Amino acid sequence: MTIGHTLLGLLEEAGPRHGYDLKRAFDQRFGHDRPLHYGQVYSTMSRLLKNGLVEVDGIEAGGGPERKRYAITDAGITDVAGWLTTPEKPEPYLSSTLYTKVVLALLTGRDAAELLDTQRAEHLRLMRELTKRKRSGELADQLICDHALFHLEADLRWLELTTARLDKLAAEVRA
Repeated sequence: MTIGHTLLGLLEEAGPRHGYDLKRAFDQRFGHDRPLHYGQVYSTMSRLLKNGLVEVDGIEAGGGPERKRYAITDAGITDVAGWLTTPEKPEPYLSSTLYTKVVLALLTGRDAAELLDTQRAEHLRLMRELTKRKRSGELADQLICDHALFHLEADLRWLELTTARLDKLAAEVRA
């Protein structure tokens, strides 16, 4: 997810907002696990302003620094529309840290089966946590948990397959 496009979409949906309001809206809708830092909001808004995708709609003086209110421009709306209609590139995960660990464990004489068992336990722990969160969450939280759970299930299938083929992999790696 690009932060810039998300902030542009929030501006398009609700109209002009201050950086603080954008951060709060982002965190409420998308940042449950990774809230935005204020610095990230303001650096992103500065870049969007420089690129003509937002404009300053007003400046308010207060007890602290001036508060800018940002509005999306027509170019920003066009940019969001293009981003929304462009499919995301599927990630084939052909370069996997976990695969690298298994091969290195085999190459260095360590117990790759134990590594796979430990990883399986960690995946299952996280799946239980996400399932619990999904049961008590709103629809948006349920959907993001489903997305994560499906990926973890695929990883578990890979762990099982690799465990079943570990002897053959060990022979090929050591050859």
